[in-house]
Amino acid sequence: MKPTFPIEEFRSLQTPFYYYDMELLESTLQKVSSLLSAHDDWHMHYAIKANSNPRLLRIISSMGMGADCVSGGEVEAAVEAGFQPQSIVFAGVGKADWEITTALHHNIGCFNVESEPELLIINELAGIQGKKAPVALRVNPDVGAHTHSNITTGLAENKFGISKEQLSDIMQKALSLPNIVFRGLHFHIGSQILDMADFMMLCNRINELSSTLLRQGLPVGDINVGGGLGVEYEHPDCFPYANFEGYFDTFKRHLHLPPGSHLHFELGRSLVAPCGSLITRVLYVKEGIHKRFAIVDGSMTELIRPALYQAFHRIQNISSSAPVTRYDVVGPVCESSDVFGKAVDLPQCHRGDFIALRTAGAYGETMSSQYNLRPLPKTYFSTDFKFV
Repeated sequence: MKPTFPIEEFRSLQTPFYYYDMELLESTLQKVSSLLSAHDDWHMHYAIKANSNPRLLRIISSMGMGADCVSGGEVEAAVEAGFQPQSIVFAGVGKADWEITTALHHNIGCFNVESEPELLIINELAGIQGKKAPVALRVNPDVGAHTHSNITTGLAENKFGISKEQLSDIMQKALSLPNIVFRGLHFHIGSQILDMADFMMLCNRINELSSTLLRQGLPVGDINVGGGLGVEYEHPDCFPYANFEGYFDTFKRHLHLPPGSHLHFELGRSLVAPCGSLITRVLYVKEGIHKRFAIVDGSMTELIRPALYQAFHRIQNISSSAPVTRYDVVGPVCESSDVFGKAVDLPQCHRGDFIALRTAGAYGETMSSQYNLRPLPKTYFSTDFKFV
């Protein structure tokens, strides 16, 4: 599914900006909703950290999905966008008091608790409001996902979650606290995972842990397996959808839910990454001694992933059909890491050509900054243009 870029309309817009293919977003959401509909006890919570654009949030909430939040600001954004409070889950290793209080005020569905001190503070703050806080305990399963080290979260050395060795004691503490209602267990092993064997390993760890808890006479409750499903960055036009079928089938075949338990997912990247592109213009073509540079007006302030952890995005010259030439595609920010791609083969670039960085709908706009006092990027949507 190759998107149509309205080049003529782009000419009147100031670059760089984010462009969202709304048809692709809606078809992705429909695909996921269809797969989930076969299971009454399966629930999706969109990970808002992937993209918190209000227009996208309203569309996702309208599909009946819940929200996965990692800050008080995201909780507020979820409520504002129409997500039902009972469908909101709140994770994060360092929840501030005001964030917990905000979530309690909105009567969210569940706190994913990551330590005993956090559990005690939630109990205290819930008591002040005269409420009982629903909690799931986030367990660190010590599963190493095949992804970049900066986005793994399930290893014993990571800061996230409660170790298996501590879980029994902390669960008994949760069951004894007067303002806490135990809801289940939460897991998350990382992001941009393409190997279904990683999720199968997670299932096996959860099955072992559930059996151990039940033998100890402790409850398991609902199971939240987090998110992490990756997308195809190399060939976005050939593979516009993540492998949702393989992902859900892995949990269907390998995870043994205890009777009465519900299964929760927290996908983010796989829902929104393919629909977004960063659109930028060529400012200059600079001839070096051994290489040629396409200097564009977009930078690491709009899309930090390549600078942050060498993430790959397909780079396309969408306004030229000239013969291919090799470029380093770089931005104007005063950092050597402000590079989108090296040795990139593109149709010959000229000043004013539009360059699209594809599959940028996740961790693009939401991570943008104003470093160098650059303005935050504007956003445009395919449905705003008359060609649709």
